[in-house]
Amino acid sequence: MYFHEAFARALQAQGVTDVFGVLGDANLYLIDSWVRNCEGRFYSVSNEAGGVLAANGFGRTTGGLGVATVTHGPALTNTVTALVESVRDHTPLLLIAGDTDVVDRENFQNIAQRDVVMPTGAGFEQLRSPQTVAEDVAVAVRRAQVERRPIVLNVPAQFQWQQVDDPGVSEVRWVPPQAVQPSLDALDAALGVIASARRPIVLAGQGASSDTARAALVRLASRIGAPLATTLRARDLFRSEPHDLGVVGTLSHDVAADVVDSADCIIAFGAGLNKWTTAEGSVLAGKGVVHVDSDPASLARFQTTHADVIGDVAATADAIVRLLDEAEIPSTGFASDDLAARLAQRRPDAFTDLSTEGAVDLRTAMIRLDEAFPRDRALVFDGGRWIFNAFKLFHVEHPRNYVHTVNFGAIGMGMGNAIGAAVGSGLPTLLCTGDGGFMLGGLAEFNTAVRHGLDLVVVVFNDMAYGAEHIQFRNKNMDPALSTFEWPEFAEVATALGGTGHTVRNLSDLDVALKVIEARDRPVLIDIKIDPDKVSLAGH
Repeated sequence: MYFHEAFARALQAQGVTDVFGVLGDANLYLIDSWVRNCEGRFYSVSNEAGGVLAANGFGRTTGGLGVATVTHGPALTNTVTALVESVRDHTPLLLIAGDTDVVDRENFQNIAQRDVVMPTGAGFEQLRSPQTVAEDVAVAVRRAQVERRPIVLNVPAQFQWQQVDDPGVSEVRWVPPQAVQPSLDALDAALGVIASARRPIVLAGQGASSDTARAALVRLASRIGAPLATTLRARDLFRSEPHDLGVVGTLSHDVAADVVDSADCIIAFGAGLNKWTTAEGSVLAGKGVVHVDSDPASLARFQTTHADVIGDVAATADAIVRLLDEAEIPSTGFASDDLAARLAQRRPDAFTDLSTEGAVDLRTAMIRLDEAFPRDRALVFDGGRWIFNAFKLFHVEHPRNYVHTVNFGAIGMGMGNAIGAAVGSGLPTLLCTGDGGFMLGGLAEFNTAVRHGLDLVVVVFNDMAYGAEHIQFRNKNMDPALSTFEWPEFAEVATALGGTGHTVRNLSDLDVALKVIEARDRPVLIDIKIDPDKVSLAGH
């Protein structure tokens, strides 16, 4: 068979069903063969970065491997920022990159591709020969899964039409994570901290967001009388629980902040305890801290704790409950009926609306959108100053359906991730972005969503400015004109790109926009005009 046929079979053998990317002369026959002969689904995008980001969103919402493909040279260099974002997101991702023929010294697109990849933090795997294709693909997939980062599989263009024997199926494989039982000594240390606490909180991070882990943490919290809380990446994990404090740290609401301040113990599971979750350490100050994670590298990385436990979240939580029962340690009652009532009485709309006839209070818009959009959704945020309110006011049914795209602090990462999330989750997908992020990384890919018939709604919070720079000029009493833009009307652009566009300048327009979303039969863009001088007034 030809190499491109063998490569397609190798992808199929690894369970690859969906690939995002841009075709070029070094990968087109590989992907064509995979689509034609292996029932593969290829989602063509407009920019190579969008392909990598879509693979990231796909991997995040499926919990599996995201796969993207590009050709050589400038196609690969176009992916650099997206690769860094995916590396920092710890997403298993395979990027199939073509490479120029080694004998083609004068090829315009020649570049040392390994040297391009390595500074991003992604791994690099060279496809060694046509005959080793099955093993090389399997090794790249295994590395992506085990190392939880992108691996770039470098495939020389000249291999595509070479004849090879059937390579068969590689024996290389990866072993999924298994439940690790904590040591008795570690459990004993943790139990000492927990048993002496009178006001404990159970905190879950992304590493504790599985259904099994959630159920175990709810059992533990109930046993010790503790409120439940999450990191941003585990948002809404306990949303249905009466003592759910929501996201703690720099994003805590007023009731949660009061409860955290009065707590004397934090029991953290699968959480990094970074400076945002701990509000620069203040959340943990003066408290007993137990930190549980299956990954030793996550323990004692950012904060000093009193007991560190290496173990599976569910197994550790259930072991703690069992030991508490054996020791007859009573419940604390910290998760009281009074606290449940305070949490139930909280209103996200307890503010003075700042909307005018020409601009909408972004908090009001977010609350209305959150209520109107299907609850079972995929939720993606691009970056921007508006995002601090979005973190608090939008929700998901499960943390796996939230895709975080600001791991590198870059704007423009949202649209690609949203495309992958829409494919991977199979759910209505809501992308929130600023105007700068949409112009940087969303405009070209909006048509990608149209072409592939995705159920995607894009909400642009449009202050006609780079908001973070605008506020810095304002804070120094300087003219912010350099940070402002005269963008085109995004609604008209969206319609021209094959979607449905609607502009919102006031609350009446917002009412119409919600009806547009409900009646959608194609990707929708809602352009919400906001006042850059009122974003900070809306509060974080």
